[in-house]
Amino acid sequence: MKKSLGMVEVLTGNGPGKTTAALGHALRSIGHGLTVAMVQFMKIDSRYGEIKAIKEYLPRSRVFQFGRKKFVREPAKIDFKLAEKGLAKAQEIIQSRKYDLVILDEINVALWFKLLDLEEVCEMIKSRPKNAELVLTGRYAPKKIIDLADSVSEIKEVKHYFRKGVRARKGIEY
Repeated sequence: MKKSLGMVEVLTGNGPGKTTAALGHALRSIGHGLTVAMVQFMKIDSRYGEIKAIKEYLPRSRVFQFGRKKFVREPAKIDFKLAEKGLAKAQEIIQSRKYDLVILDEINVALWFKLLDLEEVCEMIKSRPKNAELVLTGRYAPKKIIDLADSVSEIKEVKHYFRKGVRARKGIEY
């Protein structure tokens, strides 16, 4: 059997669960003894249950957060700086070959806000080591990213209780 090369997967769409699906990949990988790094763009919040679980229970995984606690509606200078720091960290991690799976969480949203240069991100994907497995999440995945990917899943909201005013619930949405 031919050894598989690292693939690029994109999880996009307007429905909830893209990060959760990526974390499912991480959990499966860790269960098989692989190492995982997640670089989160536009997020920094220690109250997320998945961040707590990774830090406390999953020693072969790391999370690096680059964002503000505030939800970004209009990017400020700091958002550009944080996104660039996140991209530099992602490049370092990918090229280090220290991690078997690298999740670039919300990178598509950072690209949509133009916090990152699309060509630079595409070059990072193209120049990755051949065994580097990448998962890119976030709404609004650009066509160039979709074209580079080996697998693309669009998570579509059909119905969601948020629309009825139900707030995010601890242990379920965060």
